[in-house]
This record gives sequence, structure tokens and C-alpha cells, in this order.
Amino acid sequence: MEKSLARYIWKNTRLQQLWILAVVAASMVPYFLSFDLPKQIVNGPIQGDGFEGPGARQTFMHIAYDIPLIGHVEFFQGLQLNRFQMLMALSLVFLALVVLNGLFKFYINTYKGRLGERMLRRIRFELIDRVLRFPPIHFKRVKSAEIATMIKDEVEPMGGFTGDAFVSPALLGGQAITALAFIIVQNFWLGMIAAGIVGVQAIVIPRMRKRLLDLGRQRQLTARELSGRVGEIVDGIGTIHGNDTSNLERADIASRLGRIFSIRYDLYQWKFLVKFINNFLAQVTPFLFYAIGGYLALQGRLDIGQLVAVISAYKDLPGPLKELIDWDQMRQDVQVKYQQVYEQFNVEPLIDSRIQELATAPVGALTGAFVVTNLSLSDDSGARLVDHVSVEIKPNETVAIVGPNGSGAEAFAEALGRMVWPDSGRITIDGRDLLDMPESITGRRISYASSDTFFFHGTLASNLLYGLKHAPMTDPVYDEREALEYKWHSAEAEKAGNPTLDLNSDWVDYKAAGASGPEDILKAIRPVLDAVLISQDILDLALRSTVNTDVHVALGDHVVALRASLRDRLRDEGLDTIVVPFDFDAYNAQATVGENLLFGTMKRPLMTNRRLAAHPYFQQLFRETGLSTDLYDMGLEIAENAVELFHDLPPDHPFFQQLTFMTADDIPTYQALLQKLQSRRFEDATPEERSAIIRLSFAYIEPRHRFGLLTNELMEKIVNARKQFHEHIPADLAELIERYDAERFTPSASLMDNVLFGRIAYQQADASDRIRGIMGELFDALDLYDDVLSIGLEFDVGSGGKRLTMVQRQKLNLARALLKRSDYFIFNRPLSALDQRVQDQITRNIIEGLHEEGHRPAIIWVLSNARLAEMFDRILLFDRGGLAEAGNYPELSEKNGMFKELLS
Repeated sequence: MEKSLARYIWKNTRLQQLWILAVVAASMVPYFLSFDLPKQIVNGPIQGDGFEGPGARQTFMHIAYDIPLIGHVEFFQGLQLNRFQMLMALSLVFLALVVLNGLFKFYINTYKGRLGERMLRRIRFELIDRVLRFPPIHFKRVKSAEIATMIKDEVEPMGGFTGDAFVSPALLGGQAITALAFIIVQNFWLGMIAAGIVGVQAIVIPRMRKRLLDLGRQRQLTARELSGRVGEIVDGIGTIHGNDTSNLERADIASRLGRIFSIRYDLYQWKFLVKFINNFLAQVTPFLFYAIGGYLALQGRLDIGQLVAVISAYKDLPGPLKELIDWDQMRQDVQVKYQQVYEQFNVEPLIDSRIQELATAPVGALTGAFVVTNLSLSDDSGARLVDHVSVEIKPNETVAIVGPNGSGAEAFAEALGRMVWPDSGRITIDGRDLLDMPESITGRRISYASSDTFFFHGTLASNLLYGLKHAPMTDPVYDEREALEYKWHSAEAEKAGNPTLDLNSDWVDYKAAGASGPEDILKAIRPVLDAVLISQDILDLALRSTVNTDVHVALGDHVVALRASLRDRLRDEGLDTIVVPFDFDAYNAQATVGENLLFGTMKRPLMTNRRLAAHPYFQQLFRETGLSTDLYDMGLEIAENAVELFHDLPPDHPFFQQLTFMTADDIPTYQALLQKLQSRRFEDATPEERSAIIRLSFAYIEPRHRFGLLTNELMEKIVNARKQFHEHIPADLAELIERYDAERFTPSASLMDNVLFGRIAYQQADASDRIRGIMGELFDALDLYDDVLSIGLEFDVGSGGKRLTMVQRQKLNLARALLKRSDYFIFNRPLSALDQRVQDQITRNIIEGLHEEGHRPAIIWVLSNARLAEMFDRILLFDRGGLAEAGNYPELSEKNGMFKELLS
């Protein structure tokens, strides 16, 4: 990595810098002329110099030069203009120079910006590329938030500086020298005054700004440390809550913020002191020009045109000079930042870039044995984890690794999976060192899974197929506009040193998973999900999801058949009372009052309960049917019962789980509201109080809450109101509310609600589990299981997969490894969050599932249960970092050794 930022910029933008410097040099010509022209206008047409006689004329734009070896050459004789014409002509030339100088600045600044953005893109990519090549042990020493902050924020000024690195000193210095030279040409002593002030500014101000640089460096370091500390708090929030250390963290953050405040306050004070001195020096010069230049003009030693031109030229001198000083400060500041980036990312030894080269061609199977020779491993503190272990693991062999925690078994498996690098010794396959093999081989032909899981923000499917995304397998289809846009982006990526790989391509290697394409990938996925016992979890996620019938057409077409099949199945098993179906003419006792009233679902987020309640049509319906008063009285009864029963219970009491209409935090609120509404009259309550009371009735379910508040008369009234609601519903509401229909699919309802078309009876024990089991069988019978599974696979797992449970994450992690169909599978206690019975079942499923149909990969498994070693060809027993015993299950179980102790 280049240590000097200036050399890094020149190395990567040399040709562009030379071009823009040539443009800057060309821009100095009209810049100088724009200084001289005001003098000509004042002395000539305005004061009359050269126009003394009546009808006097002067030549305008006479272009002639004396060229060596050629002589006098006249290009243009010029035009003869009177005094007024000359004034207009010179003024128009001045305007043209102003426009030309502006265009030069526009082009230079635009080019600089584009150059800077390319360099910023290049720097960020190279840093991330280096992160991908860091040795594994280095990640234990750095905080991810600090690395992210450096790449995102701290290199940002480097991109802006790239365009200014060589252009700004040339442009600003050229402008300052041009203005200063022009002043000296007009009057030597005024020029010397300006030069003296410039010299003071150039020497004093940069020296004062050294303190600013030091404070800026401290601010950057403390801000980065704060970012890393915040990242630690987010990652360790469970530990903080579990140990009551939130106030310790608040104190730590407050201390860090105080330190940052102190640094920034000092920075502001010093910054504005420097600005004050700089501005003072800049304003002293005009005073001297007016005083001394005016004196010389009074003496006749300086004409008015020269004085105006000098003042005009100096007006443009402080700007470039100030910007040049600012550039020097930015140069030093950015160099400091780059130095810190260099120190953070200049890690040795990096993974060789050739190991991570793109390989689009299929990779052949590994036919050689894993040969471990004199392997030793240590942690980052130097403690020995594995001590001089030598072993050979053959292809197609199943090996169980057992041993207590800390025995070295886990570290040995990590070394085989290339998660850690050996201190000494070697791991080879076919004579090739494992660390020298391309990741296109190890990442495809060797699968590794441990209890540590990580999933990227995205769907279950994208994370499950992540292990198959090695290279773009097909090119995307673009229309003409998209093709041009992609071509432009590719050209820009190439200029910035970025790869031109198209993310919109299909990167999934379906053949590696045993599929021919996206159409049949589910057939390859499903056995893997069944093996790790996660299929039911994904099915549950699908049942709770809404379905896009434009994508899942078959489900929308078969939903009516599914409802009928479910009813028939429940009837055959004597479970016909487990589900109460929706009936437009009857009240569904298992549904809430709100569901019965609406008899449909709202298209969220376009329509919500609050918006519906505020709709004029809905309010009119309540007034006409008298439901406002009925539901208000019902809400009061609910509030009184809830407050009476639960006001003395702690907030975490399990009884609150039964309250769908009120939380533990709401109890005090409704207690105070009931005291206020002692008259119980509807008219005495404010609109907000009525809404708060009526809201309770909407979530009420008689069989669940059992307050005895739903009479036959009230249920009939709700059904009649429902009919009236849908009969005269306005168009704007009809678009946002989907009425239940037994003959069609309801897109805004969940899949389970669509299939049930009713509500599960609360009185039935385990009703929900029995229904889900029957639904799974029905999906299979109608060949819809894969379609439903794909809906579950669209579930967003959240940041780091945190929307999944730890058990689900470990199962999914194992499934991802299995889907690659590798030659070597290394499982390092991958299911530690599961109970032993489930671990044993999944282990048996995987061993039996991988070794069938002539495919027999090698399996290396660090077991938590030594008894499962009976299923493996060979056993390696680790103890205190060494290989204590090795052999098959009968040998070691009969031998009076350590393995027999583990079995007992």
C-alpha cells in the first residue's frame, strides 16, 4: 500500500492531472488580460487618452507580431473606432473575458470533482479489497464499526483532495502570481507592499495552523473510537441489560462526548483566531494601497487607471491566496488521515490476491486426502491450542472428532476449514498447501459450519443460496436504455480501478446444488431443509405471510380447493369444530368484534384502524346503527373488569398475554379514565375518551376473554351493521378494504387466514399445531408445498439474521453448508443451541442423506455427544491440544481409555 497520499494520487491519475494542468496554464492568459483591460478602459475612452482631437479614432484589435527568421507578420489590421465605439468594444471584450474565465473555472472544477469521485471510489474499493484479504486473526483485534467508519467517512476528504492535489496549487498559485506580477508591473512599490503582506500570510498562517492539524487529528481519533464504542453497545446490548450496566455505558459515552466537545471547542477557538489574523492582514493591504497609491496619484507618479487596475487586481489576490493556504492545511490534514488509514490497513501478511481470483468455470472434485503434518495452533495471546498434531483424512471417509471443551478439537476443525492459520506445520491436499489453494476450490469443494453464524440482511433464500454465489453465471437482459447505462457504469468502474462484474447477473451456481436452474432449485433445497429440521419453521413463516398472487399464481388458483379439502379433512378426523368459518350472515364468535364488523382486511399501510375510525362514512354508520353507544358501554365493562382483575399484578405476569386489548402499561391510564367517567354517559366523554374506550371492544373475543359481554342482540346488531357497511361502502374505502369471499383469494390476508377462511377455536388444545400439520399435508397432496416453501424463503432475516432464533440460525447455517454438495464437510459443533435429542437426529439425517446414490463425501464432525461417533468410520480424540487416541468405535469403546470415559 502506497505510504504517501500524493504519490498514490499521482500514480493513479497521472495523465488526467497533466491534462488539467495544461488547461490551468491556458486559463492564465485570459485571467491576466482581465486585469489589464480596466486600465485601458479608464485611461482610454473614459479619460480620453488618445482621443484628444475632434473626430479622433484608435485602432482596435490590431494583431501583428515580429517572428524570428520571418519578420513582421500582420494577422489583422484592426478596426478604426471613435471614443464611444472604443468604450463599447473594450467593455464587450471585458465581458467576453469574464465569461471565458468563468467557463475555464466551470470546466476545471467539474473535471476536478469527477476526478476526485473516481479516486474516492478507487480508495474505498481498495480498502474493502484489503479487508477481504486480511488474515483471520486480524479480525479479532479490530472493531468492525471503526473499519466501517474509516472507509465511509475518513477517506471522504481524500476524494475531494484528489482533484485539488496538483491543480489547486497550480491554479491558485498561478492566479496569485499573475495578480501580483500585474501589480508590480503597474507600480514597483505597491507590488512590493502586496508581496510583503503575501509573504507574511504564507509564513505565519501555516505555522499557526499546525495546532489546528493536531486538534483535527485528535478529533478524528476520538470520533472513530466513539463509533467503535457505539458498535460494541449495539452488539452487546443483551450483555448490558443482563448485567445492569446501562448506566456504566452512559457514563462512558458521556465521558467520550465530553472529550470530543473539549477538542472541538479548542478547534473552533484556534480556527477563528487564525481566520481573524488572516483577514486582518488581507484588509491592511487595501488601506496601504489607498493611502500610498493615492499619494502617488496626487503627485502624478501613478495615473488613475493604474491605481484602479492595481486595486482591482488586488481584489482578486486574497481569494486565491486564502484558498492556497486552505489547500495547504487540507493537504496536511488529509495526509494525516491517509497515514492513519495506511497504518490500519497495511496488514501483513495479506491473503494473496491470486487466491481470490474469479473463476467462472466449474471446479473439479478434490480427490486427494487431507494430510495434516505437525500442526500447531495458537490464539492471539500466544496460548497453544493444538500442539504438533499429524493425521490423514481420506476422501469419502467419515471422521468424528471428540474431546472436552478446550481440548483443541474445535481449533483443529477451524484449521481444516481455513478459519485460522497454523503457527507451524502444514495442511495439504494432493500435496498442495491448503493456504495456497484458490478460494474458488476451497470455497466450493470444502464446506465448513460452526455454531458461530452470520447472515446478511436479506431473505432466507438469498442467505441459504449464499454459498453458491461464486461468479456471475448468466448475463442479465437489458433494454437499449439500460444497456447504455450499464456500459457507462462499467466504463466508470474501469477508470476507478473497480471490477466490472454485473451484480444484476444471476450468480447462483444451480448445478453445484444439483439443480438445472431457478425453476427446480427448490427440489434441491427441500431435502436439505428437511434434514436439518427447519422445514416446518419456514412453513410457519409462509403461513404468517401475505402472498403475491401475481408471482404465486398456483396458490391463488387453488385456495378455494384448499379450503374445501381442509374442511373435508377436519370432518373426517372429527375435528370439524376446530375451525369456525366466516359467514357473511352470521357472527363468528372466535373472531374479534372489529373483525366481525369489518368482515374483511385492510390494505396496510394505506389503511389503518385509526384512519378507518376517522372516516366520515364509518362514523356515520356508527351513529345510524347506535353501535357507538353499545360499544362504548361494552368498552367500559371491559376496562372495569381488566382494571379490577389485573391492577395488582406485576407487568410481566403471564395473564397479560391473554389481554389482546390492553397492555400492563395501559392499566393505570384506564384506571384514571374510569374515575373520570363515573357517570358512564356517552355524551359526557370527549371524542378522544370515547375512542379510547370503544377501541377496547374492537379486540374483544368472548370465548377467549369470557367477560360475558356479547349478547345475541348485540351480535345481530353487529352483523346488520356489517351488511350496511358493505352495501353502501364508498369507492375510496372499497379500494382499501378487501371483503372476505369464500370463492376467491384475499391478497391482504395471510396465507393461513386464506386457507382457514375462519378462526381457530380457542377451546381446542394444540389446535394451531394440528391445523399447521394438516395444511402441510394438503400442500403436499396438491403439489403446492414448494410454492408455499418459496413464500417462507422470502422472509427477511433482518440485520445479522436476528429476526431468526439462535436455533433457526444454526439450522440454516448448516443447511447452507450442505447445499454446496462439497467433497469435504467440516462441522464444528454446529448445533450447540439445540437440545441433545434434536442434535442427534439432525446428525443422523445428514450422515444418511449425504451418503446415498453413489455420492459419498468426506465428513469431519466435532461432536458434542461422543455416542454418535458410532456412526463414523474413524474417531479422533483430542485432549489438551494433542491427539490422545485414534481408531474406530469398537476399538476405542472397548479400550480402557479416555474415550470410554466420555461414553460413560
